[in-house]
Amino acid sequence: MLTLKQYIKEADEKRSVVGHFNMSNLEGMWAIFHAAKRMKTPVIIGTSEKERAFMGVKQCVALVRSLREEFDYPVFLNADHTYSFEKVKEAVDAGYDAIIFDGVKLQIEENIEMTKKCVEYAKSKNADILIEGELGYIGTSSKMYDMLPNDVRVSADVLTKPEDAERFVKETGVDLFAPAVGNIHGMLKNSPNPDLDIDRIKAIRESTGVPIVLHGGSGTTNHDFKRAILAGVSVIHISTEIRVAFRRSLEATLKRDSEEIAPYALMENSIFEMEKVVEERLKVFLSKS
Repeated sequence: MLTLKQYIKEADEKRSVVGHFNMSNLEGMWAIFHAAKRMKTPVIIGTSEKERAFMGVKQCVALVRSLREEFDYPVFLNADHTYSFEKVKEAVDAGYDAIIFDGVKLQIEENIEMTKKCVEYAKSKNADILIEGELGYIGTSSKMYDMLPNDVRVSADVLTKPEDAERFVKETGVDLFAPAVGNIHGMLKNSPNPDLDIDRIKAIRESTGVPIVLHGGSGTTNHDFKRAILAGVSVIHISTEIRVAFRRSLEATLKRDSEEIAPYALMENSIFEMEKVVEERLKVFLSKS
């Protein structure tokens, strides 16, 4: 089995992508794993700060590691959107395969300084841990919106500039880079999310020389996914779509089986519906047409 770094490098070279899907519970983990295994593709399971606080940091590591070892399958764990050095350190020490330090609300100088500190600590503990940095604000919540949140803009003047990305990667030493290229966290209720700036993605990939990660993939059109992958995106994050599938399926189950009290029975359809979301996205990511 290759390392996560090797799988992402391979995807980068082939203009392919490794799917990243967030889990908030055990049901989500099984949904992601079953779909990836059926599609025969490596997969990254992500946990945000709140998700891993809910499930347990070491418990998340133990669960994903158990899948990898029992099934001899390339499933990896990422500490998604980590906002402090202390939380990065916690994830490193627990045994996460990858971690993103999210310093987008900081001034670029402070973001560089903090990201570099995270890189240095992680590599001192385990050279194989991947550290991702982010530059450019795309929001913070996986929610359904009637319109773009007030604090999120997708105009060219606020998106990540290739020259800033180049400086950031060079000075921090990150393995992966996440830019703002028109992507947003969360989904619009009545329309696709904004179009991605494909030319910007290509320019950032060329200027940084490292694999590009697209956050906020939920709600993005298949057409934009295809173009983004060809432009240099090697990892795509999906979270909101999974959460929507979970809630809607659970509501339907509770309505249909109003007397059921066994949690595993109530969750069975939710696993199935989340699994469908993951599989459909993986089909898009892996399709060559």
